[in-house]
Amino acid sequence: MQILVTGAAGFIGYALAQRLLARGDVVVGIDSVNDYYQTSLKRDRLAALAAAGGNRFTFHELDFADMAALTKALDGQQIDRIVHLGAQAGVRYSIENPQAYVSSNLAGHVNLLELARHRQVEHMVYASSSSVYGGNAKLPFAVEDRTDHPVSLYAATKRADELMSETYAHLFRLPLTGLRFFTVYGPWGRPDMMMWNFTRRILAGEPIPVFNHGDMYRDFTYIDDIVAGVIACLDHAPADDGAEKAGGSVKPHALYNIGNSQSEPLMKVIGLLEEACGRKAEMQLLPMQPGDVHKTYADISAISRDLGYAPTTSIEVGVPNFVRWYRDYHGA
Repeated sequence: MQILVTGAAGFIGYALAQRLLARGDVVVGIDSVNDYYQTSLKRDRLAALAAAGGNRFTFHELDFADMAALTKALDGQQIDRIVHLGAQAGVRYSIENPQAYVSSNLAGHVNLLELARHRQVEHMVYASSSSVYGGNAKLPFAVEDRTDHPVSLYAATKRADELMSETYAHLFRLPLTGLRFFTVYGPWGRPDMMMWNFTRRILAGEPIPVFNHGDMYRDFTYIDDIVAGVIACLDHAPADDGAEKAGGSVKPHALYNIGNSQSEPLMKVIGLLEEACGRKAEMQLLPMQPGDVHKTYADISAISRDLGYAPTTSIEVGVPNFVRWYRDYHGA
């Protein structure tokens, strides 16, 4: 298989590309390598992919929101399937820099839909987010739940991606699967996310910012479980058979939650980090941040039913795994 992976220098994109290369696929990676977080980490991921893939890994450094650049780079390149993971990430940053989200998450998503349509690819899997559920009080979040009250611009762009994808599945019968990821963590993770940020601060003896005074719950999902779910979806395109898919579409368009299906208290995770780091955290208790939600909790019954997805990594295993990788990567 020749598979296009956007966001290949990113956390999930890198881990997915590694798994695809390991099973023998040809991977074409795209990433703008922007400086939302340190580019050195992205370059290290790309170097690891080049080493793992040899001539089965090709990389194009470009902004997929630029349709002309995207088309030119892929001219003559066979693409069988697409995994569109590239996006401007971050709930809080969307409050400060909304234009970055409009460009990458809206215009960029349409560009990938157009590419998939004109190339007549077998299947495009794309990243949505658990943030589309907004402040829903009903737990766990199920793909059938209403998602029309986002509490951040990031969430609104991800919901818009789902709606645009539904349109393309309807108009062009393009097989599409959207994945609502729940708080992904693990080796090679993102420095802007809680797990990395807290580990860095605890090891440095700096205070950690604990929002809503610690009364927060997240469905923490280990990177290996996320990748297993992405690949299961990639290999099973929704059929154009008029039957209702997960998420409610009768077009060839499915929506799935990918989570650990455990809503863990933030304070429990901090305790596991303290244990793995070998020192206590100094906590700075703060109010809830704008755009944040109190709890996330994934109902994964749809993807379990359709694809046999079953996460296997608890936070008791995953958190120490991440801290070990972090210390090794930084020599800490």
